[in-house]
Amino acid sequence: MKKSSSARVRSEVRGKGQVTIPAALRKAARIDEGDLVELEVTADGILMRPLKTIEASQSWFWTPEWQAGEREASEDITEKRTTRHKSSRDFLSSLKK
Repeated sequence: MKKSSSARVRSEVRGKGQVTIPAALRKAARIDEGDLVELEVTADGILMRPLKTIEASQSWFWTPEWQAGEREASEDITEKRTTRHKSSRDFLSSLKK
């Protein structure tokens, strides 16, 4: 959800402390059924943050080292520090040089 978003809704606290998050807010915050949320008491009230779990087989992608490489690659693409090859043969021959 964007920080500038200022949607305000009211929701009733039900038995066992349950609160319904309206569909529009769930959609904006990308909260799906079964997702975890983190709750924190702040000076302004209660802050709720959606938490997304990462499948174990994909956790390598989110390591600091891999993310640094992703940022570097994205910067190279943005700055046009890349080479486009016409074929896989051209690509492989460029590796030999």
